Amino acid sequence: MTGPPFYEYRHVVGFEETNLVGNVYYVNYLRWQGRCRELFLRDEAPELIADIRAGLRLLTVRCECDYLAETTAFDEISVRMRLGDLTQTRIGFAFDYVKGRDELVARGYQRVACLRGPDEDVRPCRVPEPLRAALTRYAVPPNRSDSASILPLG
Repeated sequence: MTGPPFYEYRHVVGFEETNLVGNVYYVNYLRWQGRCRELFLRDEAPELIADIRAGLRLLTVRCECDYLAETTAFDEISVRMRLGDLTQTRIGFAFDYVKGRDELVARGYQRVACLRGPDEDVRPCRVPEPLRAALTRYAVPPNRSDSASILPLG
């Protein structure tokens, strides 16, 4: 697959992630999105971890996945994350799930809101600058014609 750079999380499917038929149970794709995002924070914006411990919240407000082909135990899946869109307080992540070298087996999208405050008064806040800087390295250029593997941002 060609296109803009992506952050990649590589995963080997285990039996515990499959159903009775033997294919991957759908909710695991959403778990892999979360894991990819967490590892991205660890690897690309580690200074944000202290901010999260101090009260920054990254709340998932939308999550979806389109399944294109089945996967089974021991398949090697690359979860490739790109920045889909970025506003002052929200982030859109686009995910491609690739089996082997280039078989696209699923596409996902996740929208995250940045919040701060005590439980009784949580309010939107700006995307922290270290996270914004890390994310822009993985942005889909706005005029790209080959970004068809990224979900529309509607």
